[in-house]
Amino acid sequence: MTMRKDAETIIKAALHAANPDTAVRKALQNLPEVNGKIFLAAIGKAAWQMSATAAECLGERLSEGICITKYGHVMGDIPHVACYEAGHPVMDENSVKASEAAVRMAENLQADDLLVFLVSGGGSALFEVPAIPLAELQDINRQLLSSGADIVEMNTIRKRLSLVKGGKFAGLAAPARVFTVVLSDIIGDPLDMIASGPACADHTTCQEALAIAEKYHLHLSDHALACLQTETPKELGNVETQITGSVRQLCAAAEDTCRTLGYEPHFLTASLNCEAREAGRFLAAIARDHADTDKPLAFICGGETVVHLTGKGLGGRNQELALAAAEGLADLNNVLLFSLGSDGTDGPTDAAGGIVDGTTCHQLLELGCSIPALLADNDSYHALQKCNGLLMTGPTGTNVNDLTVLLIRPE
Repeated sequence: MTMRKDAETIIKAALHAANPDTAVRKALQNLPEVNGKIFLAAIGKAAWQMSATAAECLGERLSEGICITKYGHVMGDIPHVACYEAGHPVMDENSVKASEAAVRMAENLQADDLLVFLVSGGGSALFEVPAIPLAELQDINRQLLSSGADIVEMNTIRKRLSLVKGGKFAGLAAPARVFTVVLSDIIGDPLDMIASGPACADHTTCQEALAIAEKYHLHLSDHALACLQTETPKELGNVETQITGSVRQLCAAAEDTCRTLGYEPHFLTASLNCEAREAGRFLAAIARDHADTDKPLAFICGGETVVHLTGKGLGGRNQELALAAAEGLADLNNVLLFSLGSDGTDGPTDAAGGIVDGTTCHQLLELGCSIPALLADNDSYHALQKCNGLLMTGPTGTNVNDLTVLLIRPE
């Protein structure tokens, strides 16, 4: 229980450090001089939190705004801002309806107006005006989500099937200026990939998009294939961009808190990018190698793993990572591992992630559950639910990748 409480303390501190409020306020201090009106558009899982902060900072200077976020993430009214909720991780009709409202606002801007554009992870699904029929776009997104493709590969495809991604939204707002504030959820902070870069010149090519489609054997119509062969904007002259946060903040806060709790922290990477179950097995191997430690240790990772769907179960990448680790942690009485999405939702579930220790495997075995079989069916959610292994935070107001921490105490 002491280690579980330590985990809860680390999670709370890390999420607090990654809250975008302070970062948005700081970014808006650099707002350029405006002779016309100020408008706001916000997209992503952190859109409501970022919009609320921006509206407070801008006050009566804000003429109109639109916030598009995930279902259940609107926490109240925001002055001058219309808030929409839509589908994630697959876009839906509400995604299109809200995005079309944002497009109408952008197209009516005058040359001396300014659009404050707040971008966070999840925007690729939430912000969408399709270039192909919505049903086909939904199907392609499901193919990508189940293929094991990483976020860069997915967004290279998505931006070519959209009328707002890949720099196109900023083009619609021209000649007005666009001041973009980005909360990064992608390793390395590639601006053209975060939310598929609606206000960023695209650095990918048609050849790369076609290669990804071939790699993952995507089923595409002739129309979709033609879109993949249509080049995206490579220059945008009306955009200024500031990155306000990333997974490194999350990891740094976790590291500081571990140290405060008496653990010797070891920061492994902020660029974890592999199969979720392989990451879990790797961290379990680290745990076994250091189980005889004479001092408390903490191993910290940030990044975003992937899941290759082979079954029909329920779960997310962090839950799958934790469940895969549980098998290797079996019989270790002094270890605990947790992995969570900083936005508070992991995959298509209401859990933020998973938490396991040396007893998890045996608890599941006693319930007649086999971890290899559960992983083969991608059913980490129901497995962890059976053994109090789900992390439930609710929407956090931020989105800066995932955090995984392994704790080890002397026996």
